[in-house]
Formats: sequence, C-alpha cells, structure tokens
Amino acid sequence: MSLLSKLLKKDTGDGNSNVGNVEDFVSLTRVYFQSVIAVNLGITNINFIPDVAQFKRMFKVQTQNGKLGLAEKSRARKMLMQDYGLSENFFKEIDASVRKSCKTPNDIQAYLFMYQGFSNDLMMLMGNLMQWKFRIPLLFKKILKGMTEKTVHEVCTKKVWKADDVHKTATAVRQYKERLGYSEQWMTEYVYNIVLLAKKEPKQKGDIAK
Repeated sequence: MSLLSKLLKKDTGDGNSNVGNVEDFVSLTRVYFQSVIAVNLGITNINFIPDVAQFKRMFKVQTQNGKLGLAEKSRARKMLMQDYGLSENFFKEIDASVRKSCKTPNDIQAYLFMYQGFSNDLMMLMGNLMQWKFRIPLLFKKILKGMTEKTVHEVCTKKVWKADDVHKTATAVRQYKERLGYSEQWMTEYVYNIVLLAKKEPKQKGDIAK
C-alpha cells in the first residue's frame, strides 16, 4: 500500500524534504472530494468513501462532532495547501461542484465516476498537446505554468482539432467541465501540480514529463 506514503513521512516529522508524488497528490485530492460528499450528505457508512477510510486509518483522524468527513476534510485541505500550495479557490470549486451534482447518496458513484473520467481525459489530452513543453526545466516554473494555462484555455475554447482522437477527447473534457462545473483556472492548477510532481519522479518509459 503506497497511498500518501511520502506525505505520511513528512507529516510525522522525519525530515524528509519530499512532498509527495503524483499518486499521493491525486489520492489526497480524492480524500477531500469524498470528505465533502460525506459532510454534505451526512454519510455514516464509511464504505461509501474508501479513500477517506484509508486516510482516516493512516493518520488516525478522530471523527469530529460525530460527523464523518468533517475532520478529514480539514486535514486533507491543510495538507494540500501546505505541501502543494493550492489556492482557496481550488477547494471552493470542489465544494460547489459536489453541492451541484451530489444531492443524494445515489449520486455519489456517478459523480466520482464522472470526475475520474474528467481527470483521466484531461491529463491524457494535456500530455498529447504539450509534449516537449513538459520537458522545460523546473527552474522555469512560471513559463511552464503559463504554457499549461494557455493549453487548458485552448482545450476549453477550440472547437475543431485536426487529429480525430484529440478532437474527441477535447470534446469529452469540455462536456465533463460543464457538467462538473470546473473553471479553466481550476483545471490549470490541477494539471500544473501533477506536471511538477511528475517531473520530480524517476523517469520511466511513457512518463508524461520525462
């Protein structure tokens, strides 16, 4: 089990300077999503939110005021802000998206499935469109962020693409975006953090930022 492995080391104060990897970041984001869902819908069965269950066990998070997800949401948010520098708006958009799409427990699986499709298609598309731009050294983070922002804008506004697979995926991403209610700014922040983390990981064949 490697979920939040490096975050756990950092949180326990062992002096490890590594913040985490792509898997840790994505997993911690899911913990926040599921915690918001639990709080909003009053979920009491932790099996509905498996990532929160694992997070709760690993960090020994005590249930706050008898309400599942409340303490976990606060803890995950704090870690994401401190370790990855995420903005307040990043979390506000997640909160708004969950309120809009998850009104009953029956909506949970459909929402999480839709979000997973959105995340997967977005990252696959960005990897396809940016390619060499991901090889920009970490020294030039500002330039990389600007390029990420520009590419996200194109994905959200450009209606026709030459390659059929790119056109199909871009269309799917825009549809997910509208249904979930996320902005270009949110998408840029999410993608940019994943790119930075991927660039810090050992290079492997097929990596997005090798």
